[in-house]
Amino acid sequence: MVLLGSTGSIGVNALAIAARFSIEVEALVAGKNIALLNEQIKQFHPKYVCVSDEADVSSVLHVKVFVGQKGILEILNLCQSALVVNALVGFVGLAPSIEALRLNKRLALANKESLVVAGHLLDTSKITPIDSEHFGLWYLLNGRSVSGMTITASGGAFRDTPLELLSSMSPTDALKHPNWSMGSKITIDSATMTNKLFELLEAKWLFGCNKLEAIIEPKSIIHAFVDFVDGSTTAHLANADMKLPIAFALLGEVQESILPSIDLAQIGSFTFQKICEKRYPIWEIKDDVLANPKRGVVINAANEEAQAKFFRREINILELAELTKKAYRHFENAIPQSLNEVFEIDKEVRAFCQR
Repeated sequence: MVLLGSTGSIGVNALAIAARFSIEVEALVAGKNIALLNEQIKQFHPKYVCVSDEADVSSVLHVKVFVGQKGILEILNLCQSALVVNALVGFVGLAPSIEALRLNKRLALANKESLVVAGHLLDTSKITPIDSEHFGLWYLLNGRSVSGMTITASGGAFRDTPLELLSSMSPTDALKHPNWSMGSKITIDSATMTNKLFELLEAKWLFGCNKLEAIIEPKSIIHAFVDFVDGSTTAHLANADMKLPIAFALLGEVQESILPSIDLAQIGSFTFQKICEKRYPIWEIKDDVLANPKRGVVINAANEEAQAKFFRREINILELAELTKKAYRHFENAIPQSLNEVFEIDKEVRAFCQR
């Protein structure tokens, strides 16, 4: 396989599965964690390596080191692997997704932005999502007619914060996820519930379901529900560990234990909470976004720019969502008909948010 984003949490878990099941790693693409990348090179002996910054090339213990997005695209064309795992973070992951599909490779996709901004322009039949919620939905489908799908949310860092304190919460506070450790972007997106809005958009493109909902399940044990037309509802439960969806994405089918089974007696009970717009202002546009899913590029670009402002302390966590909503309403006619238009709209939205 080719692994894009090898030093992030998804990448590290993907390599653990690769080691366990003897999957050859033909190429590794990483960001700034060169120390970890060198350890991965020593263990997996990839033919090619790529880093984000030219200044880091001399520190990489490999003879074939590429740089930046251009380097990623070069590697994809050089590699013989039929499987590409895209665990890059943000809009930067779109071009590699497009190229992998153009080369007729199977795409195991953890870069949710690819589907959010261009789901209607990508061949989803060649995409396997690496996400506990979408894995749960897929796992539950059994050929019966579906009436609705629901994914769960942890609630993020501010799930239990008094509403009057939200505007004073810092980026450091927002990065304290209650259930697990992830990268900074997805952790902030979890705190604002933007991550869950993105996952609903992904589900729209992956499964073609029109009735999509999300609900907070604080223990992060239940990942998804499927409602069937006969009135039945089934739930997918699993310990919160990305190795399970990664194993299925890499192997296609798994016939041995990846995680320990759930002990319901130990868990004791489950609780559920509605997603409150006062705590998560982005949720105000959820229904409109799902009715106009081709405008996902606007939300993604605005959210990335708003996050940058939040980390610079220029806006607070509530204003982060407000800026995203403002851009979404301003660009109400921004419906890309081609991949070129996706990139054009992305630039326009970023310029708007920066102003």
